[in-house]
Amino acid sequence: MNIHTILALVIFITIYILFVTEKVNKAIAVLLGAGLYLVFHFIPYHEAVEHIDTNVIFLLMGMMLIVKITEQCGVFEFVAIRAAKAVKADPRQFLVVLFLITAFFSALLDNVTTVLLISPVTLLLTTQMEIDALPFIITEILASNIGGTATLIGDPPNIMIGSAAHLSFTDFLANAAPVILIISAGTILILLGIFRSTLVVSRENRNRILLMDESKMIHNRPLMIKSLTVLGGVILGFLLHGILETEPSVIALIGACVLIIWSDSDMEELLRHVEWDTILFFIGLFIMVGVLEYAGIIDGLADWMIRLTQGRMKETSTLLLGFSGVFSGILDNIPLVATFIPVVKLVGSGQDAATINPLWWSLSLGACLGGNSTLVGASANVIMFGFARKNNIPLSFMSYLKYGIPMTLFSLLICYGYILLRYY
Repeated sequence: MNIHTILALVIFITIYILFVTEKVNKAIAVLLGAGLYLVFHFIPYHEAVEHIDTNVIFLLMGMMLIVKITEQCGVFEFVAIRAAKAVKADPRQFLVVLFLITAFFSALLDNVTTVLLISPVTLLLTTQMEIDALPFIITEILASNIGGTATLIGDPPNIMIGSAAHLSFTDFLANAAPVILIISAGTILILLGIFRSTLVVSRENRNRILLMDESKMIHNRPLMIKSLTVLGGVILGFLLHGILETEPSVIALIGACVLIIWSDSDMEELLRHVEWDTILFFIGLFIMVGVLEYAGIIDGLADWMIRLTQGRMKETSTLLLGFSGVFSGILDNIPLVATFIPVVKLVGSGQDAATINPLWWSLSLGACLGGNSTLVGASANVIMFGFARKNNIPLSFMSYLKYGIPMTLFSLLICYGYILLRYY
């Protein structure tokens, strides 16, 4: 390893530490890293730009615009309150329903957006019931990452993997969703057991929920109809994108444009609410990982993995699941997946799709579910951690570990058995 390669690695690790420890905004950190690589000529500019996966960038932008318009009508608040009333404000049943709602929306939208929309309603309902909000916040964190794992668009790592491996929306439904259903059922049962003593509500507080009028949550019914129509059309487009021979990003952008025109939304105002730090984070990250690939570091990592498993796909798949599952809790799963995508490509070079695809599912399941182990393992976790602190809910990094680590180990164990049984 020459001095040039060592310096490239040092810069990458330094930038990694900066945004993992939240010393610097993550978008600023990776853009700084990308800028340093370019100014010191670690990679030619044209090659750096080629590493930016525009399919990921445009898919995120399209879905962000659609969700920003949809949330204005209050449909998510309506669903949460209607669900609580449907189970007659029984906190145990509501915890189950909250898990299912969060997982469902995380699969169809994305987990970050889902927790931003559902968490305020969760706090409102638990306050009205006068019960501890912590079990529901924990449930929401776990459900968002579990549900997001099931589809192409549910979790950013899946968007990246789908684009790199040319996996469709239906590929994720067929391969990831079945094991997610099993994990969801097991997780719900475990959570009910853990929190059974705190899930108690008085009759008076239960009646308070039953008297709430969820229809008042719908602020704009015409906008709701338009938004849900376009969102349904976009999801249908995702399901058919293989037949249409059109990238999901194109479908999402077309859907966003149609909804903006149909709803007569103010584009300037809408753009102010797009999560540009996330978009810029991905752009900088793609360049930084491109430098690692250009410098030969990715090749070295792939060679190490091949030597360790002697090129056997079954052992490589197990290693990827375990490695990504463990380190997604320590690091953010997005840069972890960005680093390992070229590794999987190299390990599987010369292999057919049927042979290499289990590696992609191992990486996806490990990275997305491994993010549940700590409060910094996934973007949704970080958002919920901040929400809890802001609302004086007793959730700390250390206190979360007693829930996150066991639940993650349970999920990864189920995934290990699923991968062996289905693919080997």
